[in-house]
Amino acid sequence: MGRPLVVEADGGSRGNPGVAGYGALVRDPSTGRVLWEGAAPLGKASNNVAEYSGLIAGLRAAQRIDPAADIEAKMDSKLVVEQMSGRWKIKHEDMRRLALEARELAGLISRGGGSVSYTWIPREKNKDADALSNKGMDGRTIDRMVGEPEPEPESEPGAVGGPDPSAAELVDEIIDPAPGTAAPVPTAGQGTPTRVVLVRHGVTDFTTHARLDGRGGSDPSLNETGRAQARAAGAAVAHLLAGSSARVVTSSLVRAVQTGAAVGATIGVDAEQDADWDEQAFGDWDGASVHDLAREQAAELARMRSDAAYARPGGETHLELAERVLAAFERVVAAGGTTVVVCHRKPIMVVLAHVLGIPHDKIWRLAAAPGSLTALEVWPDGNVSVAFTNRT
Repeated sequence: MGRPLVVEADGGSRGNPGVAGYGALVRDPSTGRVLWEGAAPLGKASNNVAEYSGLIAGLRAAQRIDPAADIEAKMDSKLVVEQMSGRWKIKHEDMRRLALEARELAGLISRGGGSVSYTWIPREKNKDADALSNKGMDGRTIDRMVGEPEPEPESEPGAVGGPDPSAAELVDEIIDPAPGTAAPVPTAGQGTPTRVVLVRHGVTDFTTHARLDGRGGSDPSLNETGRAQARAAGAAVAHLLAGSSARVVTSSLVRAVQTGAAVGATIGVDAEQDADWDEQAFGDWDGASVHDLAREQAAELARMRSDAAYARPGGETHLELAERVLAAFERVVAAGGTTVVVCHRKPIMVVLAHVLGIPHDKIWRLAAAPGSLTALEVWPDGNVSVAFTNRT
């Protein structure tokens, strides 16, 4: 069993829909001590969208603290608790998308040896998360482990809907500074960096049913939700680039090709394919349910996660995957400029683990949701900075 953690989450909207924000915290249930707290503005959104966003932020933070944590998520939203517990249906498209993201995140935690449960609490017992969500609605962004200094607010406190810079807006300044402003001083080296944006494909029916779908397997297409995620990823990339040019490279697998086509259409370029960005080949496990594997072949699944030299019959080891992915990454870096790479969860994990020096048995702490963006800058002296990860 992992470490017991409690996530308290909330969200609100002044107008429903209106100026929205979320708040969340992670607490040690044995001591009551808050370990992490976060908040962020969401622009114009509904209460329920804000509440789901708070839950997702809290789960991500708990996973950062312990990827195998046993998490109890507490919320005063009966709707979110009942929907995430599977007792109520989800009809609204935005909520379905967020619920899918939360469920995938909970699935990652479960597959890592942890668990996630959901508990409704009355509003008066959720005051801390409510206070944080109001900070989000006020335009504040908070993401800190308790004990670290809280950053100064980016906008005037109380200026509802004020110009709080989002992560994407901050990266806009890195990618293409506004006319008349100085480019940011490189922190990792001098010269012009190569920018790499890693995009995970949208979901397929395999994704939603937690089935492995690697290189050499069934190669499923995007489903309706996945196509919507691909379009959203394209819009996010276009916003990030702010009119600057970029290449689009995809893996050879259908879901990445389809997502890359949506991204390329949005920024007006044709995507190229490089099969070295394909997902890991899972051999005889391709198409298998991860839940079934965790129940029936737990030892083998644990070995796959911990032993980089282990492969299923007909599949690849993590080392073999990393060799081809990093070769593809070096080709992208050598090309210079900005490249958007549309690929899969494991290749994204490989690149991040490589540039951050994360050992194989810890890479499962890296999240890459369907349709998410991760951005890196590689400087001429070889230093790398990670601008952000897992932005949806």
